[in-house]
Amino acid sequence: MFLASIGVFLLLHLLPGDPAILMAGPDAPPQTVEFVRRDMGLDQPLPVQYGVWLGHILRGDLGKSVFSKLPVSQLIGQRAPATLELALVGELLTIVIALPLGVTAAIKQRTATDWTISSATSLGLAIPNFWLGILLILLFAVALGWLPAGGHGDLLRDPLAELKFLVLPAVTLALPLAMNLSRLTKASVLEMLYEDHVRTARAKGLADAAVVNRHVLRTALVPIVTAISLDIGRLLGGALIVETIFAWPGLGTLMLSAVGNRDYVIVQACLLLLVTVFIVVNLAADISYGFLDPRIRFSTAGRGR
Repeated sequence: MFLASIGVFLLLHLLPGDPAILMAGPDAPPQTVEFVRRDMGLDQPLPVQYGVWLGHILRGDLGKSVFSKLPVSQLIGQRAPATLELALVGELLTIVIALPLGVTAAIKQRTATDWTISSATSLGLAIPNFWLGILLILLFAVALGWLPAGGHGDLLRDPLAELKFLVLPAVTLALPLAMNLSRLTKASVLEMLYEDHVRTARAKGLADAAVVNRHVLRTALVPIVTAISLDIGRLLGGALIVETIFAWPGLGTLMLSAVGNRDYVIVQACLLLLVTVFIVVNLAADISYGFLDPRIRFSTAGRGR
């Protein structure tokens, strides 16, 4: 987090040109540029600027928007729930689609089912999510009229209407990730199918379904959980494009408008938030390994003794 904070802080200073001119605008008079420079502390040495900025961050002060003059924490608080909603539904769809496809392809290896699933996953990986979103809009919103082309509803007041707004962006966000995760799931399950403890379970007379559920899936979940935690970062990054396509009022559209308005205070705060979420999710994934695979837990306990 410390290294990430340095990188996010330096973002403004790595941009070409004078940050004060970028904030004030290219046509601003010298007096305005100098006022912006003093107001933002840009006249101080870089380590001092970082220390002041980090102190404000640790106190929960993310600064004020240069464009709207509103607190950045207020703007993020307004937009973050929509992005969180989209990311959670997208991740849920990714898991629901990927795990059954991957397990089925592994169990039915070298059959027509396996070839069909492999072909579908390859096609899904080849389609960019922005193009997939446009195709879904043309089909389900324009041609069939079943779903809205964009926008956002109110989950608490009308959950059904919100679900209609959510379907297309969530599918657009989840489908490429699901195709990639299904291939990883297949490879992980295939590896576990030939482990000694799985052969022992089959030799004891356990049914195939029991062997897969009890002995294969649990140990195969370790690399899958790693991929899912990494997908959180891809979901948050892909949300910027998907939110723009579907006019979804989340952090992605907030960052895009901030870049267009040269409001880099918002961009810094949003990036810091996304990095924090990514690090926390990956830490949770690391902790979960010992619960998913007893071999990891036992080897760790052995080293402790």
